[in-house]
Amino acid sequence: MVMTLLPHYETSDVRIEKIVVGPFENNVFVLRSKSNGDAVIIDAANEHELLLDVSRRTGVRRVLTTHGHFDHIQAVTQMRDAGIEVGIAAEDAKMLPSYDFVIPDDDVIQVGDLRLRTIHTPGHTPGSTCFLLEGHPIVFSGDTLFPGGPGNTTFEDASFDTIIESIDRRLFTLPPDTLVLPGHGLDTTIASESTHLDEWIARGW
Repeated sequence: MVMTLLPHYETSDVRIEKIVVGPFENNVFVLRSKSNGDAVIIDAANEHELLLDVSRRTGVRRVLTTHGHFDHIQAVTQMRDAGIEVGIAAEDAKMLPSYDFVIPDDDVIQVGDLRLRTIHTPGHTPGSTCFLLEGHPIVFSGDTLFPGGPGNTTFEDASFDTIIESIDRRLFTLPPDTLVLPGHGLDTTIASESTHLDEWIARGW
């Protein structure tokens, strides 16, 4: 059975589709340029057969990994075996079984004529990275920012103070109408979350 992918966000030059996979209900996003069909996946989280089928049908050639936690990388090996390149920030690279390229901070990844700006947001993991779609009100936040607060910082190498600083300095400087597409669950916006920063600091999570 072939999954029909409905647009999660679409304009004249970009189409984003959302797939929920695995026992932790990870969000996988397929970002496509309408100019030439170039496409990437944000997080090869799980259900590799589904993601490989989607990749074949949509022209995905690269996987961009938001961070190295196990639930976000379960399909990495199979994607690489199929010839799809996988990238991750250097600080999280050791968490992957294998990868093809390192994603630096404040860099631009071209997807056709689309530009993804990389934003290093450590805290959930040392190498957590968000991806801002330039020219569109879209940021893929991984497990850094969710509706209602920051991602979990009870893991080894995680830091609540660091994730708060990342969110405040790197994400809350984005336009208020920016749509936040997290690694699990529902979307939110910068405006919806930014007024609650002091509450999160006070509660400590």
